[in-house]
Amino acid sequence: MAATTSQGKSFTTFIVGITVTAAGIAYFSSGLGKVACLIGLVVVALSLAGFFKIKPLEGKTGSTPQPFVLQLAGVGAVVLGWLIVLYGIHLTSAVAGRMVTTLVGLAVTLAGVLYFLPAASRKNAVWKA
Repeated sequence: MAATTSQGKSFTTFIVGITVTAAGIAYFSSGLGKVACLIGLVVVALSLAGFFKIKPLEGKTGSTPQPFVLQLAGVGAVVLGWLIVLYGIHLTSAVAGRMVTTLVGLAVTLAGVLYFLPAASRKNAVWKA
């Protein structure tokens, strides 16, 4: 998960903070829930400060930035596929209709994950430099 000790500590602190925040949100109606939510948010903020503190120490990245348009197309296809599944379930009450819209949504999502996003990565691949 982390390449250095400081990254590991910041990541662990982040996970603990998110967990405590989620527990605080779940029991927000009680006084202890509000305190847990506040403590969790403070711990998350501290972990993010730790991430920003170690960012300059990481050095130069191994590859150049990937094309933004291809990344956006991949993420857009994934979100579109999810929306097709989400709204397709509400279009019909028949199992066959729901299955068809789910398979179409899955196909659109897989196109985004297996076609657009790898194409963005291959555009400026390390072995092409």
